[in-house]
Amino acid sequence: MNWVSFIALFFATWWVVLFAVLPFSMRTQDEDEDVTLGTVPSAPRGPHMLRAALRTTIATLVLIGIFYGITRGLGLGIDDIPHIVPDFNQTPKH
Repeated sequence: MNWVSFIALFFATWWVVLFAVLPFSMRTQDEDEDVTLGTVPSAPRGPHMLRAALRTTIATLVLIGIFYGITRGLGLGIDDIPHIVPDFNQTPKH
């Protein structure tokens, strides 16, 4: 994989992981019982994007590291996916 493909894969994975990590450790205004007038009670208490971006980057690095280990260390690729799961519909040979 060349470096352009690696950066594109990292970027796409980072955005997917961001939306998975975003709700973690978010406190709402309702939980703190301090609802600002004109906002919904489920609005976030304060900004937490820096922590979310840091967690996203760490999780993405781990996922990309696992992907790199599987593709480079084990030599598996996209074409090997159909061969990972055994075919249970085959009749045994006697």
